[in-house]
Amino acid sequence: MWIADQWKDYEVIDTSAGEKLERWGDYLLVRPDPQVIWNTPKRAPGWRQPNAHYHRSKKGGGEWEFFDLPEQWEIRYGSLTFRLKPFSFKHTGLFPEQAANWDWFSEKIRAAGRPVKVLNLFAYTGGATLAAAAAGASVTHVDASKGMVGWAKENARVSGLADAPIRWIVDDCVKFVERELRRGNRYDAVIMDPPSYGRGPKGEIWKIEDAVYPLVQLSAKLLSSRPVFFLINSYTTGLAPSVLAYMLGTELKSLGGRVDAQEVGLPVSANGLALPCGASGRWEA
Repeated sequence: MWIADQWKDYEVIDTSAGEKLERWGDYLLVRPDPQVIWNTPKRAPGWRQPNAHYHRSKKGGGEWEFFDLPEQWEIRYGSLTFRLKPFSFKHTGLFPEQAANWDWFSEKIRAAGRPVKVLNLFAYTGGATLAAAAAGASVTHVDASKGMVGWAKENARVSGLADAPIRWIVDDCVKFVERELRRGNRYDAVIMDPPSYGRGPKGEIWKIEDAVYPLVQLSAKLLSSRPVFFLINSYTTGLAPSVLAYMLGTELKSLGGRVDAQEVGLPVSANGLALPCGASGRWEA
Protein backbone atom coordinates (compact mmCIF):
# COMPACT_ATOMS: atom_id res chain seq x y z
CA MET A 1 0.00 0.00 0.00
CA TRP A 2 1.16 3.52 -0.80
CA ILE A 3 0.55 5.54 2.36
CA ALA A 4 0.27 9.33 2.55
CA ASP A 5 2.15 9.72 5.82
CA GLN A 6 3.74 13.16 5.42
CA TRP A 7 0.75 15.29 6.41
CA LYS A 8 0.99 17.76 9.29
CA ASP A 9 -2.38 19.49 8.83
CA TYR A 10 -4.42 16.34 8.30
CA GLU A 11 -4.85 13.17 10.36
CA VAL A 12 -7.11 10.14 10.59
CA ILE A 13 -7.40 9.91 14.36
CA ASP A 14 -9.59 6.81 14.64
CA THR A 15 -12.07 4.62 12.74
CA SER A 16 -15.06 2.59 13.91
CA ALA A 17 -18.58 1.49 12.98
CA GLY A 18 -18.54 2.78 9.42
CA GLU A 19 -17.05 6.17 10.28
CA LYS A 20 -13.69 7.92 10.58
CA LEU A 21 -12.66 10.72 12.93
CA GLU A 22 -10.39 13.16 11.12
CA ARG A 23 -8.45 16.31 11.92
CA TRP A 24 -8.46 18.86 9.11
CA GLY A 25 -6.20 21.61 10.42
CA ASP A 26 -7.86 22.88 13.60
CA TYR A 27 -11.17 21.10 13.02
CA LEU A 28 -12.45 17.60 13.75
CA LEU A 29 -14.87 15.93 11.36
CA VAL A 30 -16.70 12.62 11.59
CA ARG A 31 -17.50 11.20 8.16
CA PRO A 32 -18.75 7.83 6.89
CA ASP A 33 -16.32 5.43 5.25
CA PRO A 34 -17.52 2.20 3.58
CA GLN A 35 -14.19 0.49 4.26
CA VAL A 36 -14.66 0.75 8.03
CA ILE A 37 -16.57 -2.49 8.62
CA TRP A 38 -15.19 -3.01 12.16
CA ASN A 39 -16.75 -1.81 15.38
CA THR A 40 -14.06 -0.94 17.91
CA PRO A 41 -14.34 1.23 21.06
CA LYS A 42 -14.46 4.95 20.27
CA ARG A 43 -12.04 6.14 22.93
CA ALA A 44 -10.71 9.30 21.25
CA PRO A 45 -12.46 12.35 22.79
CA GLY A 46 -13.00 13.85 19.34
CA TRP A 47 -15.76 11.34 18.66
CA ARG A 48 -17.90 13.09 21.29
CA GLN A 49 -17.03 16.68 20.36
CA PRO A 50 -16.45 17.02 16.61
CA ASN A 51 -16.85 20.30 14.76
CA ALA A 52 -19.11 18.61 12.24
CA HIS A 53 -20.60 15.17 11.58
CA TYR A 54 -21.85 13.85 8.26
CA HIS A 55 -24.72 11.43 8.79
CA ARG A 56 -25.39 8.98 6.00
CA SER A 57 -29.05 8.24 5.25
CA LYS A 58 -30.27 4.68 4.87
CA LYS A 59 -32.12 5.90 1.79
CA GLY A 60 -28.87 7.12 0.20
CA GLY A 61 -26.96 10.38 0.51
CA GLY A 62 -27.01 12.13 3.86
CA GLU A 63 -26.49 15.50 5.49
CA TRP A 64 -24.08 17.47 7.63
CA GLU A 65 -24.68 18.31 11.27
CA PHE A 66 -22.59 21.35 12.19
CA PHE A 67 -21.46 22.25 15.70
CA ASP A 68 -18.59 24.74 15.30
CA LEU A 69 -17.19 24.79 11.78
CA PRO A 70 -16.48 27.80 9.53
CA GLU A 71 -17.91 27.93 6.03
CA GLN A 72 -14.37 27.68 4.67
CA TRP A 73 -10.86 27.11 6.02
CA GLU A 74 -7.38 26.17 4.81
CA ILE A 75 -4.80 23.44 5.32
CA ARG A 76 -1.30 23.07 3.92
CA TYR A 77 0.79 20.27 2.46
CA GLY A 78 4.38 21.38 2.01
CA SER A 79 4.25 24.55 -0.10
CA LEU A 80 0.65 23.95 -1.17
CA THR A 81 -2.45 25.49 0.41
CA PHE A 82 -5.95 24.08 -0.02
CA ARG A 83 -9.22 25.80 0.74
CA LEU A 84 -11.78 23.43 2.21
CA LYS A 85 -15.50 23.55 2.77
CA PRO A 86 -18.11 20.89 3.54
CA PHE A 87 -20.33 20.17 0.60
CA SER A 88 -22.73 17.53 -0.65
CA PHE A 89 -22.06 13.85 -0.17
CA LYS A 90 -19.60 14.20 2.73
CA HIS A 91 -16.70 15.75 0.78
CA THR A 92 -14.47 18.66 1.77
CA GLY A 93 -12.77 19.34 -1.56
CA LEU A 94 -9.62 17.29 -1.01
CA PHE A 95 -8.56 13.64 -0.93
CA PRO A 96 -5.53 13.59 1.43
CA GLU A 97 -4.46 10.05 0.50
CA GLN A 98 -3.49 11.36 -2.94
CA ALA A 99 -0.47 13.06 -1.38
CA ALA A 100 1.30 9.70 -1.78
CA ASN A 101 0.95 10.13 -5.54
CA TRP A 102 1.78 13.84 -5.47
CA ASP A 103 5.12 13.05 -3.84
CA TRP A 104 5.85 10.26 -6.33
CA PHE A 105 5.22 12.18 -9.52
CA SER A 106 6.75 15.41 -8.19
CA GLU A 107 10.04 13.54 -7.87
CA LYS A 108 9.64 12.20 -11.42
CA ILE A 109 9.07 15.71 -12.76
CA ARG A 110 12.10 17.14 -10.97
CA ALA A 111 14.32 14.21 -11.96
CA ALA A 112 13.44 14.65 -15.64
CA GLY A 113 15.70 17.69 -15.77
CA ARG A 114 13.69 19.25 -18.61
CA PRO A 115 10.30 20.89 -19.21
CA VAL A 116 7.50 18.40 -18.55
CA LYS A 117 3.94 18.81 -19.88
CA VAL A 118 1.29 17.17 -17.72
CA LEU A 119 -2.35 16.47 -18.58
CA ASN A 120 -4.61 16.14 -15.52
CA LEU A 121 -8.04 14.67 -16.33
CA PHE A 122 -11.00 14.74 -13.91
CA ALA A 123 -8.80 17.22 -12.07
CA TYR A 124 -11.33 18.23 -9.38
CA THR A 125 -10.04 20.99 -7.05
CA GLY A 126 -6.48 20.75 -8.31
CA GLY A 127 -4.43 18.82 -5.77
CA ALA A 128 -2.44 16.96 -8.42
CA THR A 129 -2.34 20.02 -10.68
CA LEU A 130 -0.76 22.16 -7.98
CA ALA A 131 1.71 19.46 -6.94
CA ALA A 132 2.86 19.04 -10.54
CA ALA A 133 3.11 22.79 -11.11
CA ALA A 134 5.06 23.27 -7.87
CA ALA A 135 7.50 20.60 -9.09
CA GLY A 136 8.11 22.63 -12.25
CA ALA A 137 5.70 21.15 -14.79
CA SER A 138 3.31 22.95 -17.10
CA VAL A 139 -0.15 21.51 -16.54
CA THR A 140 -3.40 21.26 -18.47
CA HIS A 141 -6.18 20.90 -15.88
CA VAL A 142 -9.45 19.45 -17.25
CA ASP A 143 -12.72 18.97 -15.38
CA ALA A 144 -16.35 19.01 -16.51
CA SER A 145 -17.43 21.16 -13.54
CA LYS A 146 -16.95 24.90 -13.89
CA GLY A 147 -17.30 25.24 -10.12
CA MET A 148 -14.52 22.76 -9.45
CA VAL A 149 -12.18 24.46 -11.91
CA GLY A 150 -12.90 27.76 -10.17
CA TRP A 151 -12.11 26.17 -6.81
CA ALA A 152 -8.85 24.79 -8.22
CA LYS A 153 -7.87 28.26 -9.47
CA GLU A 154 -8.45 29.62 -5.98
CA ASN A 155 -6.25 26.87 -4.52
CA ALA A 156 -3.56 27.84 -7.02
CA ARG A 157 -3.82 31.48 -5.97
CA VAL A 158 -3.51 30.82 -2.24
CA SER A 159 -0.62 28.42 -2.96
CA GLY A 160 1.32 31.17 -4.73
CA LEU A 161 0.83 29.48 -8.12
CA ALA A 162 -1.53 31.98 -9.76
CA ASP A 163 1.08 32.71 -12.44
CA ALA A 164 2.23 29.10 -12.87
CA PRO A 165 1.90 27.62 -16.39
CA ILE A 166 -1.51 26.00 -15.82
CA ARG A 167 -4.15 25.81 -18.55
CA TRP A 168 -7.64 25.64 -17.03
CA ILE A 169 -10.21 23.74 -19.13
CA VAL A 170 -13.90 23.14 -18.41
CA ASP A 171 -14.79 20.23 -20.69
CA ASP A 172 -15.80 16.60 -20.94
CA CYS A 173 -12.52 14.73 -20.49
CA VAL A 174 -13.07 12.16 -23.25
CA LYS A 175 -14.01 14.81 -25.82
CA PHE A 176 -11.04 16.95 -24.79
CA VAL A 177 -8.62 14.05 -25.29
CA GLU A 178 -10.14 13.33 -28.71
CA ARG A 179 -9.67 16.97 -29.73
CA GLU A 180 -6.10 17.06 -28.46
CA LEU A 181 -5.30 14.01 -30.59
CA ARG A 182 -6.73 15.73 -33.66
CA ARG A 183 -4.76 18.89 -32.86
CA GLY A 184 -1.54 16.90 -32.58
CA ASN A 185 -0.85 18.04 -29.00
CA ARG A 186 1.26 15.71 -26.89
CA TYR A 187 2.07 15.40 -23.17
CA ASP A 188 4.96 13.93 -21.20
CA ALA A 189 2.66 12.70 -18.43
CA VAL A 190 -1.00 11.90 -17.87
CA ILE A 191 -2.91 11.87 -14.57
CA MET A 192 -6.52 10.71 -14.42
CA ASP A 193 -8.86 10.39 -11.46
CA PRO A 194 -12.11 9.19 -13.04
CA PRO A 195 -15.31 8.99 -11.00
CA SER A 196 -17.29 5.78 -10.71
CA TYR A 197 -20.21 7.54 -12.32
CA GLY A 198 -20.75 11.04 -13.59
CA ARG A 199 -22.12 13.39 -16.22
CA GLY A 200 -20.30 15.80 -18.50
CA PRO A 201 -21.28 19.46 -18.98
CA LYS A 202 -23.73 18.49 -21.75
CA GLY A 203 -25.18 15.47 -19.96
CA GLU A 204 -22.63 12.95 -21.20
CA ILE A 205 -22.83 9.82 -19.05
CA TRP A 206 -19.64 8.34 -17.60
CA LYS A 207 -19.60 4.85 -16.10
CA ILE A 208 -16.10 3.78 -15.17
CA GLU A 209 -16.41 0.06 -15.94
CA ASP A 210 -17.44 0.85 -19.52
CA ALA A 211 -15.47 4.00 -20.21
CA VAL A 212 -12.12 3.92 -18.43
CA TYR A 213 -10.25 1.48 -20.67
CA PRO A 214 -11.14 3.30 -23.91
CA LEU A 215 -10.00 6.54 -22.25
CA VAL A 216 -6.69 4.95 -21.20
CA GLN A 217 -6.23 3.81 -24.80
CA LEU A 218 -6.90 7.31 -26.13
CA SER A 219 -4.78 9.05 -23.51
CA ALA A 220 -1.82 6.75 -24.14
CA LYS A 221 -1.76 8.09 -27.71
CA LEU A 222 -1.26 11.59 -26.30
CA LEU A 223 2.08 10.67 -24.75
CA SER A 224 5.14 12.36 -26.22
CA SER A 225 8.20 10.60 -27.58
CA ARG A 226 9.83 11.01 -24.14
CA PRO A 227 7.07 10.19 -21.65
CA VAL A 228 7.74 10.43 -17.92
CA PHE A 229 4.73 8.82 -16.19
CA PHE A 230 1.07 7.80 -16.40
CA LEU A 231 -1.08 7.71 -13.25
CA ILE A 232 -4.63 6.43 -12.88
CA ASN A 233 -6.66 6.50 -9.67
CA SER A 234 -9.82 4.62 -8.78
CA TYR A 235 -12.25 4.81 -5.88
CA THR A 236 -14.58 2.22 -7.40
CA THR A 237 -15.20 -0.78 -5.15
CA GLY A 238 -14.29 -3.94 -6.99
CA LEU A 239 -11.84 -2.31 -9.40
CA ALA A 240 -8.70 -3.91 -7.98
CA PRO A 241 -5.20 -2.42 -8.28
CA SER A 242 -4.28 -5.34 -10.55
CA VAL A 243 -6.96 -4.18 -13.01
CA LEU A 244 -5.30 -0.77 -13.23
CA ALA A 245 -1.91 -2.44 -13.69
CA TYR A 246 -3.27 -4.66 -16.44
CA MET A 247 -4.70 -1.70 -18.37
CA LEU A 248 -1.46 0.26 -18.12
CA GLY A 249 0.63 -2.76 -18.98
CA THR A 250 -1.50 -3.51 -22.02
CA GLU A 251 -1.44 0.01 -23.44
CA LEU A 252 2.07 1.11 -22.49
CA LYS A 253 4.11 -2.08 -22.83
CA SER A 254 5.59 -0.88 -26.12
CA LEU A 255 7.20 2.01 -24.23
CA GLY A 256 9.09 -0.24 -21.83
CA GLY A 257 9.35 1.25 -18.37
CA ARG A 258 7.69 -0.12 -15.26
CA VAL A 259 4.09 -0.64 -14.13
CA ASP A 260 2.99 -0.93 -10.50
CA ALA A 261 -0.37 -0.68 -8.75
CA GLN A 262 -1.31 -0.62 -5.10
CA GLU A 263 -4.00 0.50 -2.72
CA VAL A 264 -3.50 4.03 -1.41
CA GLY A 265 -4.11 4.72 2.22
CA LEU A 266 -3.78 6.91 5.29
CA PRO A 267 -2.20 6.11 8.66
CA VAL A 268 -4.59 5.87 11.62
CA SER A 269 -3.17 7.49 14.75
CA ALA A 270 -5.16 5.39 17.24
CA ASN A 271 -3.53 2.09 16.29
CA GLY A 272 -0.76 2.66 13.74
CA LEU A 273 -2.66 0.76 11.05
CA ALA A 274 -3.44 2.05 7.54
CA LEU A 275 -6.93 2.84 6.25
CA PRO A 276 -7.37 1.84 2.58
CA CYS A 277 -8.70 4.68 0.43
CA GLY A 278 -8.84 3.46 -3.15
CA ALA A 279 -6.23 2.30 -5.62
CA SER A 280 -3.66 3.76 -8.00
CA GLY A 281 -1.85 2.41 -11.03
CA ARG A 282 1.48 3.92 -12.05
CA TRP A 283 3.60 3.63 -15.17
CA GLU A 284 7.03 5.24 -15.22
CA ALA A 285 9.64 5.40 -17.93
